[in-house]
Amino acid sequence: MLLSLSWRNLWRNKLRSMVILLSVAVGIIGAVVSDGFISGMTDQRVNAAIANEISDIQIHTPAFLLKGEIQDSIHQANRMIEKTEKLPEVKGISLRIKTDAMAASASAASGITLYGVNPVSEQKVSDLYRHIIQGKYLSEKEKIPAIIGQKLAHKLNLQLGDKLIVTLTDTSGTILNGAFFITGIFKTANTRFDETHVFVNKKDLRTLTGAATKTGNEIAIRLKSNQQTQPVMQQLQQLFQDKIKQHQIVIQSWEQIQPLLKSMIALMDYFSYLFLIIILAALAFAIINTMLMAVMERTREIGMLMALGMNKRRIFTLIMLETIFLSLTGALVGLLLSIWIIHHFATVGFDLSSVAAGLNYIGYSSRIFFRVNTPFYIFSMLLVVLIAILSSISPALKALRLQPATALREMN
Repeated sequence: MLLSLSWRNLWRNKLRSMVILLSVAVGIIGAVVSDGFISGMTDQRVNAAIANEISDIQIHTPAFLLKGEIQDSIHQANRMIEKTEKLPEVKGISLRIKTDAMAASASAASGITLYGVNPVSEQKVSDLYRHIIQGKYLSEKEKIPAIIGQKLAHKLNLQLGDKLIVTLTDTSGTILNGAFFITGIFKTANTRFDETHVFVNKKDLRTLTGAATKTGNEIAIRLKSNQQTQPVMQQLQQLFQDKIKQHQIVIQSWEQIQPLLKSMIALMDYFSYLFLIIILAALAFAIINTMLMAVMERTREIGMLMALGMNKRRIFTLIMLETIFLSLTGALVGLLLSIWIIHHFATVGFDLSSVAAGLNYIGYSSRIFFRVNTPFYIFSMLLVVLIAILSSISPALKALRLQPATALREMN
């Protein structure tokens, strides 16, 4: 009886109930959509970093991580690759030669990170070949080819077919110069990456620097899903535990290579939940005010119910149920609309091309695909119930303080 009575009481003043219902719905929509936007931006940045820049897991020698010199190659790298390829979670592995260098043209110069890669194996690890906007990706058939970022090409005033001069040190520490022909220009969502990275064939860089055949100072591992990073890390640590104990190699996940990305994910999740709590806490005051007005307007009715024998516990429950029904109805409307909005922008994306230059500078794409985890929806509903219960206490206590005879006399 109380359930049906509480539900009917909500719609005795339709306008007031609709205002609160819509307020709760809009609050839920704002919180969920903001979480979808933030999560979408975070996902895009992490996925782009893994796909184009760092891969899921990298292996180096401790000396290379300390000094970054080209001669600090990984001992028996090919054997390690053969063992790692047997793991079912692994999508691809690339043995790279990585070194710092100075890139120059006739008009300008800039510091870069130079990668020597095998074009075939690199395409299994990096999606950079998908971002070629001019020319083509590296090929073993080309003569000393190089691909550079669009930002670097503009900075050095270079075009396809132009010669790129690099200055670097060889395996003996001698400074030398080398030349490569630009065969491709790429553009990712990270302009700072585009400005500082150049890729050439590993055999050409090995010839230039005197590096030994079949060696490299970086093993990049791409997984079928970045959710598998920690399990694969544990497998690799067991697989190469002797080399790790002897300080021959260091295995790092993308979270360790770029800890800022991991911190950003945790921080964005924190702000999403905080924003939801702030919105619903603010709405609690509106709910309290509405229910207090409802109690005051129904003083005579509540007094009559008490006079007819309804005890205070049932009066308290009645007011609480009305508040919960009001809040939950608004929350359900808000969640349904939020799910539709999230699905829409998860499919077509949210276009921010008007501020693309600024977003690309900090590594973000101008099209954001929304995502909301199921726990956030569940937490939203539980928080609405909690806020409704807390908001109902004051109006319910107000109703309990009424005396039947006094309530009836005041209204008369």
